[in-house]
Amino acid sequence: MAGAAELTEGERSNVDRWLANPALRDMFWEQSIGDQRHAYDGARHVFGLGRPPEVVQAALLHDVGKRHAALGPIGRTLATVAHSVGIPGGRRMEAYTAHGARGADELEAAGAHPLVVSFTRHHHSGRPPDITVADWDVLVGVDHRY
Repeated sequence: MAGAAELTEGERSNVDRWLANPALRDMFWEQSIGDQRHAYDGARHVFGLGRPPEVVQAALLHDVGKRHAALGPIGRTLATVAHSVGIPGGRRMEAYTAHGARGADELEAAGAHPLVVSFTRHHHSGRPPDITVADWDVLVGVDHRY
């Protein structure tokens, strides 16, 4: 999200409250400002719906694997297009297209809730059996909306 607004102090406080685990907080804050904004806006919506804490956390953390790619908006678009047509990319493009699996592995190692790990791993594919339809629909909806 080019030109995304940095999180305000109040929003930062919400993130810190929603992510009590310091390792998970660190992963969130290592994301680009655009990814932080995308994740926060989705999580705020999920929280407002009264969803359980792990669903809010899944909204906050599902893209943490993207931070390893260090690609801007144009690079991300090119990586997505190249991947969709089977053109091999470089190390950063491959890191971007594999962000779900890499992020899920990191989140699992850091002690994230299983729902957070599962949504992160599968959010660009199909709903796995360990996530309810209701939780999946909410999370996919905010991922596409914000």
